[in-house]
Amino acid sequence: MAEDMSIASYLAQGGVLSNPANVPPRYRAELMKLMATFVDSELAGAAGFADIINQGPGIKERIAAAKIVLEKTDNADRVLRIMGDFGADTDRYATHHPWSARLERGADIGTARTEHDMRLAVFNYPLEGWADAVVMNLLMGRAVAVQMAEFSMVSYQPLAEAFRAIAPIEARHAELAEEGVIKLMEHGNTVLQDSVNYWWPRVAASFGSTASTKAESLKAMGLRRSTNAELKARWEAEAGTVLTRLGVAVPA
Repeated sequence: MAEDMSIASYLAQGGVLSNPANVPPRYRAELMKLMATFVDSELAGAAGFADIINQGPGIKERIAAAKIVLEKTDNADRVLRIMGDFGADTDRYATHHPWSARLERGADIGTARTEHDMRLAVFNYPLEGWADAVVMNLLMGRAVAVQMAEFSMVSYQPLAEAFRAIAPIEARHAELAEEGVIKLMEHGNTVLQDSVNYWWPRVAASFGSTASTKAESLKAMGLRRSTNAELKARWEAEAGTVLTRLGVAVPA
């Protein structure tokens, strides 16, 4: 207990940890949850996008989509290896969950998770064609950028370093999505607004409940710096700016 308390004080003062053997039980539980959510979301996101690759309107679009699938899977593997340091069965992980499983399009589970895995709720919804996938990737890409900025400063050093390496890769995915939206609009696509209206609240829900009371305890452990509400507001502002620039209405 004395050792745990000294570590808690160390973390509260901005200290970092780098060895699983030095991690207190409660810290370990929250760290594993953070990593599992990221890994499961990346694998589920990659699985959903893989089904869309051959719907790309051209070779360049299909190459970009395939690259996104590859890189999201690689990002998941990078963090999964850190989970392995804590005893996760990394060999079994990739085949243990139905990553391509999706709910009905009209479902609305808010911030809830399904029984399958720890993926963010947004990755339980199906994509409806190329344009819909590009819009989802645009909005979620901006959300990931906000989350990466947050998680790149976590107090577990190996994970922070992994997220800092992942951040520019995910940022490029959002850029590719924006380029894809611009190209669709140039070719007269008229269904983008419907996709924005569908995905906006579902991506917003990926930041969790704004009424969560865990922020302070996570801040004390160095696993968070901002509240869910603050992160969501940051995304709304950044994603809203992008949509306005593209000439697409920001949902109310």
